[in-house]
Amino acid sequence: MDVRGDLAPPEEVGLKSPGANISPVSVPSPNHPQPVQPASAPDYLPTRLLRDLQLTRLVAVVTRAYERVPLFRHRMEVRGLSPASIGKLEDLSALPFTVKNDLRDTYPFGLFASPMEEIVRLHASSGTTGKPIVVAYTEADVAVWSTVMLRTFAACGLHRGDVVQNAYGYGLFTGGLGAHYGAEALGATVIPISGGNTERQLMVLKDFGVTAICSTPSYFLHLLERAKENGTDLGKLRVGVFGAEPWSDAMRARIEAESGIAAYDIYGLSEIIGPGVGTECERQDGLHIFEDHFYPEIVDPSTGAVLPDGTEGELVLTTLSKQAMPMIRYRTRDITALVPEPCACGRTLRRIRRISRRSDDMFVIRGVNVFPSQVETALLAVEGTLPHYQIALTREKGLDEMEVRVEVTPEFFSDQIRALEGLRERLSLAVERTLGLRVKVTLVEPRTLQRSEGKARRVDDRRQM
Repeated sequence: MDVRGDLAPPEEVGLKSPGANISPVSVPSPNHPQPVQPASAPDYLPTRLLRDLQLTRLVAVVTRAYERVPLFRHRMEVRGLSPASIGKLEDLSALPFTVKNDLRDTYPFGLFASPMEEIVRLHASSGTTGKPIVVAYTEADVAVWSTVMLRTFAACGLHRGDVVQNAYGYGLFTGGLGAHYGAEALGATVIPISGGNTERQLMVLKDFGVTAICSTPSYFLHLLERAKENGTDLGKLRVGVFGAEPWSDAMRARIEAESGIAAYDIYGLSEIIGPGVGTECERQDGLHIFEDHFYPEIVDPSTGAVLPDGTEGELVLTTLSKQAMPMIRYRTRDITALVPEPCACGRTLRRIRRISRRSDDMFVIRGVNVFPSQVETALLAVEGTLPHYQIALTREKGLDEMEVRVEVTPEFFSDQIRALEGLRERLSLAVERTLGLRVKVTLVEPRTLQRSEGKARRVDDRRQM
């Protein structure tokens, strides 16, 4: 095997530049296989060849990081390791983790493995505290990003001729441009509308014949709500590509039932590349990780020990082809599991279960660990509620208190007090059964809770104020 100390340029790994004319992708079904076009061929690569490619790229990216990133080299040397320590994929587990604070501590450019003259793009996180997370891309990195997003859209059933309304935010946030380049590479028509301006979003969606929309799921629910109020239909819309925040299967069921579209979950994070790390296929049964570029591990959140497939733990990702800012064993804090069974779609890429929670969005109330996704699932299982809620945390006389504020449908809110009280009690019981904790549930009128044009803010924690 030819193992090089640097990463292959795009033309050597079957990639094209973002503006290249990439032919439509044919996605084979398990019953009617079709020829696979070059752009999607890695999705169906035989497992043995995929593992060989991963090892080659792993040695190359570890060598690059060791030679060019002082922090990584220091941590390797402390452990008595070098790139020569990597002889098989399992050796990855001996390498040090990278965490988000490493990016903050080396702000802004301390983890770069490419000189600035080779950096063609900088993005930054939209974090609300401290310095932002800065990420960098070479021209080859942008080409990889474009290609994995192309594969994302193909897996969601999109093709040349689709009209994609991209309501992810443009700018320093990675979502907008990542989706934009991928959809253009696929051959779709892209409307770069970005976030916000709901009335214009609805006008464009209908008048421009939009067939697919990209946004956070919470913002699409806001669009649905406004469309219903205005008596506006969704025109030709058939697919939603949703990401940037955790959302439950109950939320998907609500979206699909109310809109008539197919709602797909995609996964990504700025530290790795942005959107395009993984996606559901049309089977909607877990998210395929594009593991020819991003190698997944599941570790115990407490000990860091690697866990077997099928066991829930924290997702750790290693970039296998990133030039500007390679990430070695990056701890995502997202809780999931690798699915051991192959997917019926025929892709050989491994899948992760949908991410419903993070190890760092958990909060503790009276000794009970609580995740917002648990509350969401409980609320949406009760008829009469809207998919808009907020969790308020306060401290009274030294004791933590939790209140769940949830909007109810206009029909229920205009009903008799007895009916409202019955609904509130059913919701309280649903939450208690899920959490093992009795909390206060408050019913509020439709459109009472603040809407978000980006990631929904579910928890209002005032205990430290």
